[in-house]
Amino acid sequence: MSNPFFFNCGPFYISEILKLIDTSSEIKEKHIVIDIADLFNAKKDCITFFHSKKYNKIANKTEASFCITTKNLKDYLPNNCAAIVVDNVLIATSIVTQKFYPNSIEDEYDKSAIDINNTQLKNKVQSGKNVLVGDNVKIGKNCLIGHNTIIERNVQIGDNCKIGSNTILRNSLIKNNVTILDNCVIGKKGFGFFPVKNKNQRYPHIGIVIINENCEIGCGSTIDRGSLSNTEIGKNTFLDNQIHIAHNVKIGENTILAGQVGIAGSTIIGNNVKIGGQAGISGHLRIGNNVEIGGGSGVIKDIPDNAKVMGYPAKSIREFLKDNR
Repeated sequence: MSNPFFFNCGPFYISEILKLIDTSSEIKEKHIVIDIADLFNAKKDCITFFHSKKYNKIANKTEASFCITTKNLKDYLPNNCAAIVVDNVLIATSIVTQKFYPNSIEDEYDKSAIDINNTQLKNKVQSGKNVLVGDNVKIGKNCLIGHNTIIERNVQIGDNCKIGSNTILRNSLIKNNVTILDNCVIGKKGFGFFPVKNKNQRYPHIGIVIINENCEIGCGSTIDRGSLSNTEIGKNTFLDNQIHIAHNVKIGENTILAGQVGIAGSTIIGNNVKIGGQAGISGHLRIGNNVEIGGGSGVIKDIPDNAKVMGYPAKSIREFLKDNR
């Protein structure tokens, strides 16, 4: 994964990584590992992870040289990828990710942020009062930024964008003609952690948020940055107010989400999808193209292209109406 914002402290010898996660793997070679990435994006000399049979087809094609996985899943990996067998894949992956990217765990307030009027952007951007801008921020032409908004470090904003008041952006790539309304939080870490003994171990988030051209994000919405992959909103997609998009979610083009929709992590939404208000969609699902999901529905399994569903658990609208006459 191309990552413009987080610094990679690697490379490391594979022996260093094996010692870190206390595995009994028999890998002896002095191989250099340059990065960690998900199964799809990992390249040669990278390490990845594979924790669910649901991803066996992707695992079988990974280009990674090493993969943190379980005894039951290791045989799905291709010959180019050496299995590193552990008891808990996600905890081990968290530890390794933190070694490569030690600054990706916490999201303290951005100490680098200063008043926009004290930056080179003051004559380029039309802004309200008390607007703060952090390090490594780029803003295009004809942009408007509302009162009390903070553009924290590592944000790129395209041309003709409108950012509302009381909004916080971080670790995000905002493309041209995007409107983000008031009170949004975009690019903060996702809700990723694992209970370990008497504490919760946070999962590093080295992904970013990408909002493509001509999108609108409604008031009070939250979009979490990705963990090992990016969170992405497709072109011409509109989000209503008070929507939550969790880490690694991918939403396609020309999609509409009504108010208070929640989408759990790593779910993929297709193109031309319509989701009614207060619908909830579980994680690691695939929602096809041209799907319509009724308001208040609970989606707990994949939905094929062109389907219309409603209810909890969500079923075809024809079945739902028949069951609720």
